[in-house]
Amino acid sequence: MLGIILTGHGGFASGMEKAMKQILGEQEQFIAIDFPADSSTALLTSQMESALAELDQTEGIVFLTDLLGGTPFRVASTMALQQPGWEVITGTNLQLLLEMAMEREGLDGETFRLQALECGHRGLTSLADELLRAPVATECEDGI
Repeated sequence: MLGIILTGHGGFASGMEKAMKQILGEQEQFIAIDFPADSSTALLTSQMESALAELDQTEGIVFLTDLLGGTPFRVASTMALQQPGWEVITGTNLQLLLEMAMEREGLDGETFRLQALECGHRGLTSLADELLRAPVATECEDGI
């Protein structure tokens, strides 16, 4: 199974991990690494190297990051460029994280990347657009 390292500014990674666990439960081959304001590139690099040592890298690694060009993205990219088949996906949202955590079994890095980009785009919508697609009113229930 692909290993996933989720990283981002502030408490992005731990917050997304907490939401994921609430919905899906504990996930194997998954590590979240925050990049708080008082951190450094060197510390983040060291944390990512430690995370890589904990994960089974046999089927590959995917880095999910928050912002294109930010330090988490740049550190992940530097690492991914050293290993064929490792991928970096940026602009991560909760829908992408949830769907891809569930769908990654048996995927290689490239297939994961292609599906993740499609999923992330699908997750960005609006109430008005959704009402146009499904004009039938539904009753709100407790849930996700």
